[in-house]
Amino acid sequence: MGWFYGGKSHLIINDQGGIISVKGMTDPVADRKLVSEMTDEFWGCLYGDKG
Repeated sequence: MGWFYGGKSHLIINDQGGIISVKGMTDPVADRKLVSEMTDEFWGCLYGDKG
């Protein structure tokens, strides 16, 4: 068996299901840091889940 390299994808979608922002990561980075970077230029309400 070989090595497995995982990854994570972060999406921000609007209320109609349209993708606004995408970020894919292979390094273990805290989710809070990524969300903060991805939402710098947005305004209004931002909702998330506990996933």
